[in-house]
Amino acid sequence: MTCFCLVRHGQTDWNQEGRYQGQIDIPLNEAGRAQAHSLAERLQGQHFAAVYSSDLKRACETAEIIAAKLELPVRMDERLREINQGEWEGLQVDFIRSHYAELWEQRNVDPATVRPPGGETLREVALRVYAALDEISGRHVGAAVLLVSHGLSLATALCKVQGISLGKAYEIIPENTEPVWVEWKPDGKE
Repeated sequence: MTCFCLVRHGQTDWNQEGRYQGQIDIPLNEAGRAQAHSLAERLQGQHFAAVYSSDLKRACETAEIIAAKLELPVRMDERLREINQGEWEGLQVDFIRSHYAELWEQRNVDPATVRPPGGETLREVALRVYAALDEISGRHVGAAVLLVSHGLSLATALCKVQGISLGKAYEIIPENTEPVWVEWKPDGKE
């Protein structure tokens, strides 16, 4: 078992505008950098075996700010990326609701299996995130690991840890830079 400190990246302009970022490589804004520095101060003095991050800018920059305080390198893993939202990336939620009304309604009914046009399903995200966490956990058994990723990616992990339906992921997305501590047991291991 590994203790993960799961952290959603700091704020971006698109977070503020209510735009789906997905895998578009949006950087942190000034507020996001301040959030990362604040969290770095709060985590200073904690012992982490390693720091892992999604390879997207907003997560990398958050991880690098925190890791500098912890005096650890950041290890990138593209499996920790946010969901690929396909055609929805860059669009505001209200626009998606009105222009993709039928698909949006399907997503409300079955969030785990609906695919945005050109994107991936929540179930596909969960599978890649779980594989990454299983592998990272195997490298750091019994240790604490800081992991910086994205809202839905982290929410899929929280669903598994909490034993709740993947369809609830949209309801438990962590706030920007709010750490969530979880104990991760790789599949098939107690």
